[in-house]
Amino acid sequence: MRICVYGAGAIGGYLGAQLALAGEDVTLIARGPHLEAMREHGVRLLIDGEERLAHPRCTADPTEAGEQDYVFVTLKAHSAPAAVEPMQPLLGPETAVVSAVNGVPWWYFYGLEGPWRDRRIESVDPGGVQWDGIGPERAIGCVVYPATEVVEPGVVRHLEGDRFTLGEPSGEKTERVQALARTLVRAGLRAPVRRIRDEIWVKLWGNLSFNPVSALTLETLDVVATDPGTRAVCRAMMLEAQAIGEKLGVRFPVDVERRLDGGAAVGAHRTSMLQDLERGRPMEIDALVTAVQEMGRLVDVPTPTIDVVLALVRQRARAAGVYEYPAGGDAGRPR
Repeated sequence: MRICVYGAGAIGGYLGAQLALAGEDVTLIARGPHLEAMREHGVRLLIDGEERLAHPRCTADPTEAGEQDYVFVTLKAHSAPAAVEPMQPLLGPETAVVSAVNGVPWWYFYGLEGPWRDRRIESVDPGGVQWDGIGPERAIGCVVYPATEVVEPGVVRHLEGDRFTLGEPSGEKTERVQALARTLVRAGLRAPVRRIRDEIWVKLWGNLSFNPVSALTLETLDVVATDPGTRAVCRAMMLEAQAIGEKLGVRFPVDVERRLDGGAAVGAHRTSMLQDLERGRPMEIDALVTAVQEMGRLVDVPTPTIDVVLALVRQRARAAGVYEYPAGGDAGRPR
């Protein structure tokens, strides 16, 4: 099985190393010092108190890899549209593209029963670049749960988690998604195949609320989820999101209080959005927050708390020089 990981940073490096160690034909697409270190020394994976060394093919040029069976996209959501054109040499007639990106995926409305079928999400995919350039029929959804970090170029530390939940947009358990799940399991990962939109919303619940509130308050997850004031803000955002999701047919397997408690149980964790702010890196505001606001407008569900928090975190990020509005403009204005 030929598998490419496009954007092989912390998560992509971990995934690619595990697959390569299991004997799969793996190509990692990366750049900069991290790529050079992986080319020269392989991918060093620090996991379970040991070091594992994998030697997948590593390149910045997708033409060196050729057509693949599966392409995992593990970029930040705002970087994904720019990868569509250089990705083309990887895409054969049967290639599946696995969107292992945080937040609302660009293909979300593909084949969705109801009045919003095949709608495009401008805040995630401005101008439909991914929809047109990849094709939603290629899409397999993936919700990523492991926590990893690049501690130095070519070295990935695994902190916790090994689950990559997979699912077809149609909800069918097709052979292509089951074959991929079996491959991940052989690589020592958990890969349940589920109703992927339900899984997306359960993780999105936390990312939508905990991330921007932590970036605004500079507090860790345990504080955000337990302080009465910030917990109330997060609860209100989650309830607004739940109303949107349920109108779109999503089933939430847990309630809001349990999801809040789950965030608190993670402990003194600095969310990805807070880390990006502190390190001067572009923040994933649109896939995590703006897209939910846009979907609320689409299905006519008010989002007053989301609107306020989004306005504040956008301004905070713009002041830090780590955010620009999406190409399509403001996806939804407060009513």
